[in-house]
Amino acid sequence: MFVDEAIVEVFAGSGGDGCMAMRREKYVEMGGPFGGNGGHGADIVFEADEGLNTLLDLRYQKQIKGPRGENGMGKGMHGKSRDAVIVRVPVGTVVTDLETGEVLADLTKNKEQKVIAKGGRGGRGNMALATHSNPAPSICENGEPGEQRKVKVELKLLADVGLVGLPSVGKSTIISMISAAKPKIAEYHFTTLKPNLGVVRASRHRSFVVADLPGLIKGASLGEGLGDRFLKHIERTRVIAHVIDMGGYEMRDPYEDYQTIQAELKNFKESLLEKPQIIIANKMDLEGSKERLEQFKQKVDLPIYEVSAATNQGLDQVVEALADMLDHIQKQPLTEQQTEKKHVVYRYVKEEPFTITKENDTWVIRGKEIEQFVRKMNFTTEEAFLRLSRKLRLLGIEDELRKRGAKTGDYVRILDLEVEYEE
Repeated sequence: MFVDEAIVEVFAGSGGDGCMAMRREKYVEMGGPFGGNGGHGADIVFEADEGLNTLLDLRYQKQIKGPRGENGMGKGMHGKSRDAVIVRVPVGTVVTDLETGEVLADLTKNKEQKVIAKGGRGGRGNMALATHSNPAPSICENGEPGEQRKVKVELKLLADVGLVGLPSVGKSTIISMISAAKPKIAEYHFTTLKPNLGVVRASRHRSFVVADLPGLIKGASLGEGLGDRFLKHIERTRVIAHVIDMGGYEMRDPYEDYQTIQAELKNFKESLLEKPQIIIANKMDLEGSKERLEQFKQKVDLPIYEVSAATNQGLDQVVEALADMLDHIQKQPLTEQQTEKKHVVYRYVKEEPFTITKENDTWVIRGKEIEQFVRKMNFTTEEAFLRLSRKLRLLGIEDELRKRGAKTGDYVRILDLEVEYEE
């Protein structure tokens, strides 16, 4: 089964907690702090693998979770950091954050890696928290949470040439004749249900990759037929080759067929029309094809190559023409979002260090710095609460509470931590 799109939630591992321990050994006076740091949580890393050609594995894997770092231990032993979780995907995979639309990765080379969600740092043990003023702290830190994202994973084939055309015009036959690809070929619409890639050899030791994309029909960009699933694969191609049936299959008009495909390309992404294009006039061995081609030439100003895929007529000329074109066309850049020039204007925006609101009888404090402090601190000792008190005083939160009328016995909440206020 060919699967080229999946939605996955990724959860990097949280960091392990630091340890609070004291050295208690015979003949060692005043041993001091001896608690180790927690290990880092596992990153979630996507890696391109040229041996894969589908996202099938991810279609049924809704969540990817990294293990948590080990907690720190006594005797100064640090917790083990976790190895990254490697998610292997085909070359040409794009990973996008669903919430922000940011392109997190565009993996275009074999073995290329990108961190999609970063694991949390391990918390410090009391050995690392010792200072000159407090050489024996009885505190430790919690590990940081790992990043969490919901991402769209999308495969966009990396082909030099994209064969486009209505169903049954001969795309599959052409790619089977000019490369080693063996697509399914039959006399009915939508025989090709997935893109086929083939490596084409030309003269002077040149080669390029051709993609046979499933037949498009009118309305493909809006979901008709199979086109909406495969139009995106044309984005990376350097040349678009229109395969046009000149044999009059089902009494179709070649020019109308060409217009249909051009309209669908434009509706999907107008920039596709800026790519170099050629016409492969197929089925020239059939009666009436010459007349239809002459009429077609009067309306279309593009390079046209006459072929008959059934008899192998003219295919060598097409291969050489495409190789010559590709010699003068640069490789496709990465995603549009990554390559477009952006003019960034930086403006100073004053950010309040904290806010204080009253909900029922509780004072609620919010702010980046104080919340980060509370997340990290392990509130299992009296010293941890003393450090919180100092932090509130240093940030000016204590004075602000007093100004707003806070009284002894009132409750103060920061995240999930609730403490009693004392004047």
